[in-house]
Amino acid sequence: MDQPIIDPPVLSRANPPRADWRLSLRRLRHILPAAATHPIYTLYEQRLLGQVLACAPPRHVGLILDGNRRWGQLWGLEDPAQVYELGARKLDSVLDWCGELSIPAVTLWVCSTDNLARSPVEVAGILGAVEAKLRQLSVDPQIHRRRVRVQAIGRTASLPAGTREAIRAAEEATAGYDAMVLTIAVGYGGREEIADAVRAMLLEAAARGETLAEVADRVDLETIGRHMYLKAPEPDLIIRTSGELRLSGFLLWQSAYSEFYFLDVLWPALRKIDFLRAVRAFQQRKRRFGR
Repeated sequence: MDQPIIDPPVLSRANPPRADWRLSLRRLRHILPAAATHPIYTLYEQRLLGQVLACAPPRHVGLILDGNRRWGQLWGLEDPAQVYELGARKLDSVLDWCGELSIPAVTLWVCSTDNLARSPVEVAGILGAVEAKLRQLSVDPQIHRRRVRVQAIGRTASLPAGTREAIRAAEEATAGYDAMVLTIAVGYGGREEIADAVRAMLLEAAARGETLAEVADRVDLETIGRHMYLKAPEPDLIIRTSGELRLSGFLLWQSAYSEFYFLDVLWPALRKIDFLRAVRAFQQRKRRFGR
């Protein structure tokens, strides 16, 4: 069973809690209400699960994993490596939830191209957590039992060698699976994806000896779409944690008809009931696809 609100990090002498009384009050605000109503949360979760299982699930869910740094600040964590490693643990729960709901495709935006412009220490923390998680996925018995195919999208060629090797290992270890597709967006930006797709299309046409006029004459949505990073079905539902109400460039091309759900909860604190609420909200919407 998931914790009602949050799994607080293990504090040690190397990582003492801050004395700031305001931080203590913010922590208590998160913990006390749920601790007092834990049985109610359990019953509510079961009720939610029954409602969601009674309807068709989304075919593809995209998640913008936002709020790691703020969660670290809330708990007095200053080491980026520890903050992002704790955030990476939430992936295991999300895969459990998606498997339980028979969701066949999940895309997680773990690192944007903008994130790579942060301080070297923070970038090392982000990519270190990504690399460790990918290596774990490549040998995880649950991944193999569920037949989850892992793939990465983004400007991966610009990532450090260790991260690229971890991506390669996870992709090769799961290449033959088809029950679920887990896409890790790392070094990813939606505008960069579109620019790279157009560039690839033009280079492909040039290799065939086509003129610019010939290329322009046959450009359409399908032609550009074939060159996008993401080859899975377009996302039905996109969820963003942390309370921010924007996409920030996530799957710009593919999200034209996606349903959005914004959660006022930081990524490491995401609960099963939060995820179930998002899926239930998607199931209750009437999708018209512009018609």
